[in-house]
Order: sequence, then structure tokens, then C-alpha cells
Amino acid sequence: MSNPHLVSSFFDNFKRVYLHSSIELMNMNSEAVSCTVKMEIQLASRNNIEHVVEQDITVPPEATTLFTLPQVFFYKPDLWWPNGMGKQTLHKVDISVSVKGYGESDSWSHLFGFRKIENYIDSSTGGRLFKVNGEPIFIRGGNWIVSDGLLRLTKERYKSDIDFHADMNFNMIRCWGGGITERPEFYENCDRRGLLVWQEFWITGDNNGRGVNPPSDPEWPLDHQLFLTCAKDTIKLLRNYASLALWVGGNEQHPADDLNKVLIDYLQLHPYFEIPLVSENPELHNSVEDPSRWLDGTRVYIQGSLWDGFAKGNGDFSDGPYGIQNPADFFKDSFYAYGFNPEVGSVGMPVAATIKATMPPEAWVIPDFIEEDDGYLAEVPNPTWQYHKYIAYSDPGKVHDQIVSYGEPKDLDDFCEKAQLANYIQYRALMEGWTSRMWTKYTGVLIWKNQNPWTGLRGQFYDHLHDQTGAFFGVRSACEPIHVQLNLDTYNVEVVNTTSSPLENVSVEGSVWCLDGSMPYSQRMDNITVPVNKTLTVFQMAYPTSKDAQPVYFLLLKLLGSSQHTLSRNFYWLHLPGQNYKALEAFRSEKIPLSINMTSTLTGRMCQVRIVVENPTGKVHLKGDEASEDTSISSPSLSSSLWSRLCPCFFVSKISKLFPAEDSQDIHKVKEFHKNQTAKVAFWLHFSVVFMNDGGKEMRILPVNYSQNYISLIPGERMDVIISFEVPENIKNPLVKLTGWNIQEKNLSLSVP
Repeated sequence: MSNPHLVSSFFDNFKRVYLHSSIELMNMNSEAVSCTVKMEIQLASRNNIEHVVEQDITVPPEATTLFTLPQVFFYKPDLWWPNGMGKQTLHKVDISVSVKGYGESDSWSHLFGFRKIENYIDSSTGGRLFKVNGEPIFIRGGNWIVSDGLLRLTKERYKSDIDFHADMNFNMIRCWGGGITERPEFYENCDRRGLLVWQEFWITGDNNGRGVNPPSDPEWPLDHQLFLTCAKDTIKLLRNYASLALWVGGNEQHPADDLNKVLIDYLQLHPYFEIPLVSENPELHNSVEDPSRWLDGTRVYIQGSLWDGFAKGNGDFSDGPYGIQNPADFFKDSFYAYGFNPEVGSVGMPVAATIKATMPPEAWVIPDFIEEDDGYLAEVPNPTWQYHKYIAYSDPGKVHDQIVSYGEPKDLDDFCEKAQLANYIQYRALMEGWTSRMWTKYTGVLIWKNQNPWTGLRGQFYDHLHDQTGAFFGVRSACEPIHVQLNLDTYNVEVVNTTSSPLENVSVEGSVWCLDGSMPYSQRMDNITVPVNKTLTVFQMAYPTSKDAQPVYFLLLKLLGSSQHTLSRNFYWLHLPGQNYKALEAFRSEKIPLSINMTSTLTGRMCQVRIVVENPTGKVHLKGDEASEDTSISSPSLSSSLWSRLCPCFFVSKISKLFPAEDSQDIHKVKEFHKNQTAKVAFWLHFSVVFMNDGGKEMRILPVNYSQNYISLIPGERMDVIISFEVPENIKNPLVKLTGWNIQEKNLSLSVP
């Protein structure tokens, strides 16, 4: 057997669903062979076969036959949804062929998701609009290069990569045309976590027709037939993955005309999947060729990333920009003119430990800051950083240096910590700015880029060693399916609902906290209804225009459900227009004491740690079982069926499932309590997992998944943090390290048996 093809078609508003399947049978014998083809289908989560199809067939000698199995009917099957819209339900499909008199000759197994993907140019925005199972999905994701530039590709690395993307609440990955067609494990994990895949063929404008230095060739590659053979094989390899949403000819370029013409023919849509959809016509169902006999026929093909609803839509270079921006600019109508931006990028400095782990000491020198005539600072990085494509945190004449805004950095550690503050603000503002104009101006955005295949210093949410930057947690906040945010241009407080059910009877609270611990301003609005797929302005945050507004302040926004449980929490540090964050430098000396309760469990080599960290306000709080209950995140006022679909999308909602764990050991409990007499904000708390090597040097354990990181707590606030990681062999005493802007560093010990 070879090249099996599975296709689902939908009728009667997803009540009637058919699974179509075809497979190529190759008989290398000199005589005809009688055989039986058998297909079994079951939910991947259950060991219970739902459907069995068998059919006898005779395969001619020395021939390959495309055999189509009888279609299988499903009534209201569980559907596969993208991340943030519901569960990623997968069915296991097993196909085998048995030769009469010999038994089973070959078999094939695949996980398959029932879903319908549509996309077309939206008439109101001009951007390409995606729908999944009939519901519009606002695209928030980024560009993927390749997991590792030396192609050291493993199942474990792919899993970590895709888990990181899903944990950022992204719903799409664009496989950039300058990269590769990934291995099956990549797409399997995208299916598992609900990441839609935009798949490009191997064309990129800088090399294939639009590059200037050196000149490039629009007729590339040299062997067009080989390219088309590879393209057809790739289509057959990937077409059964539920996550695969779109074919694109190339990056910022289309393939040569003859190649493009063939790809258009290869990927024409079957009548069931044409736009506008005609598959609801019951007469059509039995009058057209089975869709599984087509090469694909279910996904739209676009000739290039700048055409047909992407960027300007006509091939002009109209994506970007790619450098540091004033955060408020992302919210302005003038920032980007088109409905769907396939690439917009910015800075990407990792933590200092990554620089020290990947570069020699002479590369630990931070940039020089050169003041120009207009008062802006220009950064001059060292040669190693330049080679690694460092993007400066200033744009003289437009953007003041976003690191020096916190005070001139003293050394690499100080520089990188301030860079994480800037990273968090930059990318949260980018995503919140786009979401602020969801459907009114934009249909989606993809960031350039999510990660680096090498030790690069630009555009990344986690580095090549798999340590997250501040940007990771900034976009995780911004891309919540249900979210409260501040429009940094207008100071309007907005509620975002990207789900398919309205939010009813919700409330929004906003409170301003000064560096001295006072709360000079608060505002609340109740009885709010937020329609489906809507960004709603609820009130304007008036503090910046008040008489005694402080130059630097904190803002905590909360979206509360009808029972006053928190649906979304968003913490900002802000300065007045024309000011900077330098007042935070003195705030470092405050050293706010914290209350910490930690419990950890070990299952095999997987360690899961739960930390309850609290900023007490001068009151003595008992530490015990009652401190382990977290009520800060709970289900919103949605229908139970929708909430059950959304639960996997909220990483923090998994807390209750992690503790206790079956077949696990309670390996350590730590309780630490301090009375906070100062009652001030505990700012910029950062967790990491480390161990001491034989030479006494601190080393990181990577990758690590954090439910939350780079957090801040107002007086009296408590937060649960879940940390999970695999303990390397021979590591017996890992530490959870807690640092922060204005706390004493803490090392919490874990004993691993």
C-alpha cells in the first residue's frame, strides 16, 4: 500500500459527515492477486472500534491500482478544533491489505481529525479570512523557520517546539518557504495541539527572483520536473493532517510561471470545497468523483505570501516592519494598512545565561549607546552580536532606546533583564494592537519569527536552547481566547472574546498602583455582555490625565465572571507620555518579602512543581492545605459545552489535573513565609530550573514549561505557578530559582530519588 488519502465531507450543518478514503495498491507479481482491504476507525482516546469497512479486490499483475473504499457515514462526530476554539479530537484510522492465502501483506495507521477549513478574501477588510467548522478564526501566530539549522530533528524537540507555540495561545504556524518540509512528527504535534499550518513550497524571493545581492534567479530551480515530483510527494505526505490549512507557492515570491501553473492544477479544489461552498447540495453528494481520489482538493492554494488577501495582495513588498516600535503605535490605524500581515517582526534578545552558554566572553560585551544630535540613542553592538543578526532596541528619530528607558545597563545580566521587560511589552502590544481591530480592520497577523534554528539574536519567543524570553509570556497573555487589555494609544480598556459564545454578565476592574504601594485610582464596570468574536471597549482609564498622576505606575486589569471568578488578568507597568521607566531603578532596592508554598511530584523522570507565591500585606497568613487552593482562574460564564471545548486552551486550567498524580512520588514540600511590612508591588518575578554541575557552576535544565512566568503581584495577591520538566539522568538536586526586580533571590531545592 502507498499514498493513502483520507477526506471528510460535511452536510446538514455538520450533522451528516462522510469519511472518504483511497489507497494505491501495488502488485509486483507476474499474476493477478486477490486481496481484502480493511479499514477500522475509532476515537484515538478510546480502545473501541466504531466502524469497520472491508472489501475484496483483485489487483492486476505488475500494476498499481488506485482503490477507493466505500465511504463511511458518521452522525455528529466529535470535531477537531484549532487551539483556542475547542478540543483537538482525533480518530485513529487503520488500513490493512490481506492477500488471499498469505494473510496480511501491508498496513498503515494514521490519526485523523474531522474538520472543515475554509478561507477567502474578506470583503470588508481585504484580508484573507479563515473559518474552521463554519466559525471564523482570528489568526494569531508566527513564522517557523526550521527547528534546528543542522537538522538535528528529534521527536522530543518537535514536541517541545509545538507545545511552546500552543502555550502561547497561537493558532497558526507558517512554514516559511526558505525552510524545509518538516518531518511527520511536526505535523502530528500540530494536530495534537491545534496549530493550523500554512505550508509553503521551497521558493523564497530573496533567493528566487527578487534578491539583489547576490542577484537571484526567478526560474529557479534548475530542474523543474524534479521540483514538481517533490511537490507531488509532499502533498501526498501531508494531506491527511488535520492541522494543514493552506498551500502557498513561496515566500514573497511565486514559483516560476510553468511551476505555478502545474501547482494550481495539482491543488484545484474539489466541488465539495469550492468557495462559496456547494457541498450542502444533497444532489451533489452522489454526482461527483470521490474527493479522496484527488491529489488534495480540500485546501486553497495561493501563489505567494504577498498575494490574494495577504499584505497588499498583489505581490508588492508590503509586509513588515521588522524593528523596535513604540508600543502605542501598534494600536494606531496608520500602523499597517492591510487586512492580514504575513510577517511583522521585532527584537529578540535572550536571557543572559543563553549568551554565556553560546558565545565566548568577548561577546558578553553589551552595546555602546551613542547619543545622536536629536537626542536619540544609537546602539553599536559587538561584532559577534552583529553576526548573529542582533536587532537594536532603539530606532533613532523614531523610538527611544527601550532598554536605556529603565536606566543604562551596567553589564550583560542587567542588559538582558531589561531586554526581557522590553520584549514582553513589545510583543504583547503587537498582538493586542492587532486584536484591538479584530474584524474591523484585520483578519490575522503572523510574527516574524517565532524561533531561531541557530543562536540568533532577533525575532524569537524562545531561544535555540529552548529557554523562553519575556516575549513568550507577553504574547501568551495577549492571545488568550478571552482577554482584557489596555489600548496603549487611547487608554481604552477593551475586552476580547474570540470564542463562539457570548460573555454575559461579566465585570472589568482596573486599579493603579504607585511605587510607594498606594492605590490612587480604581474603576469598575459591571453587567457587561461581549458578543462572540468581538473586541469591546468598556471604559477609558483616566489616571494618566489626573492631576497627581505619577510618572511611573502599575495597572492591574481583571475580567471577572458572573460569580466574580477571574477570567483574565493583565498587569502593565506604564509611564506618562514623554517619560521613561528610570524610576523603577530605585525600586529595585525595596526587596519585597514573599510567602512561598511549593509542592512537587515525580512521575518517572517528569517532575511537576506547584508553587503558590504570595505578596502579603502585613497580615499573617496561615500556610497549609488552604493555601494550595487557587481561585484566580476558573471557567467563564459560557455554555458548559463550549467551556469543555475551551479548557485545553487555558494552560493554567490544567493545575487541578497535575496534583496529585497517579504513580507519582511526593518528592518535596517547601514552605517559606515572610511578613510584608512595606505593602508594595512585587515586580517582575522570574522562575527558572537549575542545578549545580560537578564544578559548582549553575546550569539550566531545558526545556521547562511554565504556566506563568515574569509575573508581578500587587499587595495581598497570590498566584499559582505550575512548572513541569524532565529531570536529566544523574541530576539529583535540581533547584527552582526565583529572581525578581525587587525581591531577594531564592533557590528552592527539589530532591529527586
